[in-house]
Amino acid sequence: MPLTKEQKTKQIKDLKEKVSNKKSIIFVDFTKVNSKDLFNLRKNLKEAGCMLKIGKKTLIRIALGQSNVSFWNKIKKNVPGQLALVIGVEDEVAPARISNQFAKTNENFKILGGIFENRFIEKERVLVLANIPSRNELLGRLVGSIASPMSSLARVLDKIREKQTV
Repeated sequence: MPLTKEQKTKQIKDLKEKVSNKKSIIFVDFTKVNSKDLFNLRKNLKEAGCMLKIGKKTLIRIALGQSNVSFWNKIKKNVPGQLALVIGVEDEVAPARISNQFAKTNENFKILGGIFENRFIEKERVLVLANIPSRNELLGRLVGSIASPMSSLARVLDKIREKQTV
């Protein structure tokens, strides 16, 4: 059943609001992905501070245009089927990482490209972003790197102290 003009206006307004609050957007084709899997994907995205927005291509194009995102010419050639937006609100890399993990388990779910730092990026660049560790993991590695020399020095000094007491 076709959408009424009022419903379309509401969807455009909603999409425009979501797109304006984004840190990154990943474009995905979800043709033939069952709704149970999409529900699980939405749950994982919500836990990571992201969201999945599904809409008609025309309405997404209008919402992106009204949000000053002028990449539709690059996007439309990559969109063969149904289009969804995976929007990162809190973390820039989380949408790419979660979408890539989901695409590995669902062959019908395809990453098409994305918008990162207000520039359109191709699928290959999205996959590179997906392999970047999370912010918390990177911070943990940094702390470990900083603490490692101190703990090594403490062990050496402890060995020296043990030899002097013997």
